[in-house]
Parts: sequence; C-alpha cells; structure tokens
Amino acid sequence: MPNQIEVLIEKIRELEAELEIALANRAEELRLRILDGKIEYTNDILAAHRALKKGLLKYVLDSSPLKIITLPFIYGIAPPLVLLDASVSLYQFVCFPVYGIPKVNRKDYLVFDHANLAYLNLIEKVHCAYCSYGNGILAYAREIAARTEQYWCPIKHAKRIKAAHSRYNRFVDYGDAEAYHKKLGELRKDFENESKPIL
Repeated sequence: MPNQIEVLIEKIRELEAELEIALANRAEELRLRILDGKIEYTNDILAAHRALKKGLLKYVLDSSPLKIITLPFIYGIAPPLVLLDASVSLYQFVCFPVYGIPKVNRKDYLVFDHANLAYLNLIEKVHCAYCSYGNGILAYAREIAARTEQYWCPIKHAKRIKAAHSRYNRFVDYGDAEAYHKKLGELRKDFENESKPIL
C-alpha cells in the first residue's frame, strides 16, 4: 500500500501531465508550432513581433548608467560557468561508467531558442543566450550531482531543504538505518527508466 508521500508524488506527476497539456494549448493560442525541431510562427504573428522590436540605439540609450556598469559583473561569471561545464562533463565521462551511472545528456539542458524571437534585438538575444547557457549548465551540473548523490549517499536531510533535486524524494529517510542498508543497492541501480519523471 502506497504511503502518503508516494500518493502526493503521484498527484504531482498527474499535475505535471496536465501542465504539459496546458502549455501545449498556450503555444497553440500563440500560434507557435515546432516542426522537426524548428520553431515557426505565422507571417502575421512574425510581422507583429518585428514591429515590437526595440532598436539597438534606443535600447542602449534607455539603459541607465548603473545597468551598464554592472555588465562586467554579470558577464564576468562566464569563465567560471565554462569551467564548471568542462569540469562536470569530464567528471561524468570518467567516473559514471565505472559505477554504472548513466551519463547526463548535456543537450537536454542547453536550449537556445530565444534567438528565434523576432521581437528581441541583438543585445537582448545575446543576453538571452547567456542566461540560457548559465541556467542550462547549472541544471546540467545539478543533475550530475544528483545522480552522484543517488549512488553514494541517497539519504534525505533531517531539515527540510529549500529546493530538492528531482531524485531526492526517492532517497531514504534521515535516521532510517535499516532502510538505508536495505535500499542502497537498489537505489544505486535505479537509473534504468530515465525517461520517467522522478520528482
């Protein structure tokens, strides 16, 4: 018989499925289609988007000096992000096969589709690409860390954590030594069905 947590997780999965349907309906309302991985808009929507694009000069002139001064701090994070990307990629390439942990597919986390938005100017598209890369790499690294934790230490914390990763709810409860020793081997092999949402 499923416990209350398993019942709640199943409800969340059902809500995620409903959300996917709602998002698809919203894309249809916006007359957005994705064909063979390519994003397409109708000509009238594309023309309306282009009419809303802010010119580069106006965009720069509308920016406050303080915003411009912060740019080196914002883009200064790029080198550590690239280093993180390279480090976690090398880490999983070397270590995951040894332990039988499936590798995380990097391209599932890096999505650069904002360049297709006709209402963004070049500067906005560069900002969007940078944010997509940063958030994508952090999510990619988090999944690598989550799989590592699932293999080595699949134990929940005693204190509630703010943003648990997708594998966390499978872990054994804090202080349940018996469950840890019983389930550790199972959790170390529980990577087979990667397409199934884990929560």
